[in-house]
Amino acid sequence: MTTAPRLVKITADNFDAAISLKVRSDQEHLVAPVVKSLAEAYVHPDVAWPRLILDGDRTVGFVMAFLDLDFAGDGAGTDIRSGLWRLNIAAGEQGHGYGRFAVEAVADEIRRRGGNRLTTTWHPGDDGPERFYLGLGFRPTGEMSGDQKVGERDLRSRGTP
Repeated sequence: MTTAPRLVKITADNFDAAISLKVRSDQEHLVAPVVKSLAEAYVHPDVAWPRLILDGDRTVGFVMAFLDLDFAGDGAGTDIRSGLWRLNIAAGEQGHGYGRFAVEAVADEIRRRGGNRLTTTWHPGDDGPERFYLGLGFRPTGEMSGDQKVGERDLRSRGTP
């Protein structure tokens, strides 16, 4: 990283930069493109939290969280979760700490809202991001979401392993 990375809201001014962001070609099957994430954020504005990751003025990634989503769907709040919905780091920007920064920023936002756990999903397999998430303190819950493993991280203590 050349400067401290930061998150910014998606606006008309940075929309084109957001949708032009591409992960490595061998990762395209692991994460949806940013344009799909923005469409999902549009139809789920009450839970979606999309942000661009900038280093200086350079777009280096995209992160989208879901906040306070009722997974039980019962309206009674029996399984409220918040977590990482999408993480796309630009092909030429990987390995510089931007992914870790984005995950920590989502964790901070969840803490700010009073949450104490962060969930995410990942495609299992050698080509998937499981090692990355485990290295950040996520632990598999044993659940699956479609073909993806569900992981959870306790946010009651600061920092990552």
